[in-house]
Amino acid sequence: MDRRGFLLLLAAGLTGAAVGRGAAEVDLAAPGTPVVRPPAPATPTGPGGIVAVPAPTGVVDRLAGTGPQLALTIDDGSNGEVVAALVTLVRETGTRLTFFPNGSYRTWGDNAGDLWPLIESGQVAFGNHTWSHPDVTTLSDAEVVDELRRNQDFMRRTLGVPATPFWRPPFGSHDARTDAIAADLGHPTTVMWNGTFDDGRVVGAEGLLSAAHQWFAAQGIVVGHANQPALSTVLDQLLELIDTRQLVTVTLADVWSSPA
Repeated sequence: MDRRGFLLLLAAGLTGAAVGRGAAEVDLAAPGTPVVRPPAPATPTGPGGIVAVPAPTGVVDRLAGTGPQLALTIDDGSNGEVVAALVTLVRETGTRLTFFPNGSYRTWGDNAGDLWPLIESGQVAFGNHTWSHPDVTTLSDAEVVDELRRNQDFMRRTLGVPATPFWRPPFGSHDARTDAIAADLGHPTTVMWNGTFDDGRVVGAEGLLSAAHQWFAAQGIVVGHANQPALSTVLDQLLELIDTRQLVTVTLADVWSSPA
């Protein structure tokens, strides 16, 4: 075959391929007939094959769905060394955590530079825990708004945290009024817990590990505090327990997505 014949044959082949590709994309319905396409299948968006669903309005105290997921949630942040140890844990091990900080503690600003990439990657998520940790049921409406809004602004400015649907009332003390105020400010999901490190009081390493053995289970939301130095001494043992029980750590944002 001469060169001219080869080029003509090649052009014909390319044209046929293009037509073939176009035909696969053309809808063959009659003109004016709506084309109904099947929805794309749900795709896992988080660890352990979890698919996030819209964050609910109201109180949650365990994870949605089924599976090996465990949500470790850390409140307050009065101890900078503990906050730093938790940040290191996330960065070096891939553990996923949800923080509920009080912006009145400077420890969060001190660790902001290390937190930014973890926030961007989704390894850590945040919820609102008020600015100064009062019992919000004892405050006026305006005072509740100020506590939540001030902390909301702090998380956005200092940590680059986008809007979060989650809030956790200090001491777990809340009512319909405070929940409604939080929802109006963009936090419709009141996050409680079904497990605890029991570290709202002075506790040592042994007490923390005992609580973990009691409460680390699938679909658990476990609450702890970045306040007492003992927590930073048992992190390796906590990871061993998670591995032994074949659990997968997730953030609350892995489970519940922000409403549009």
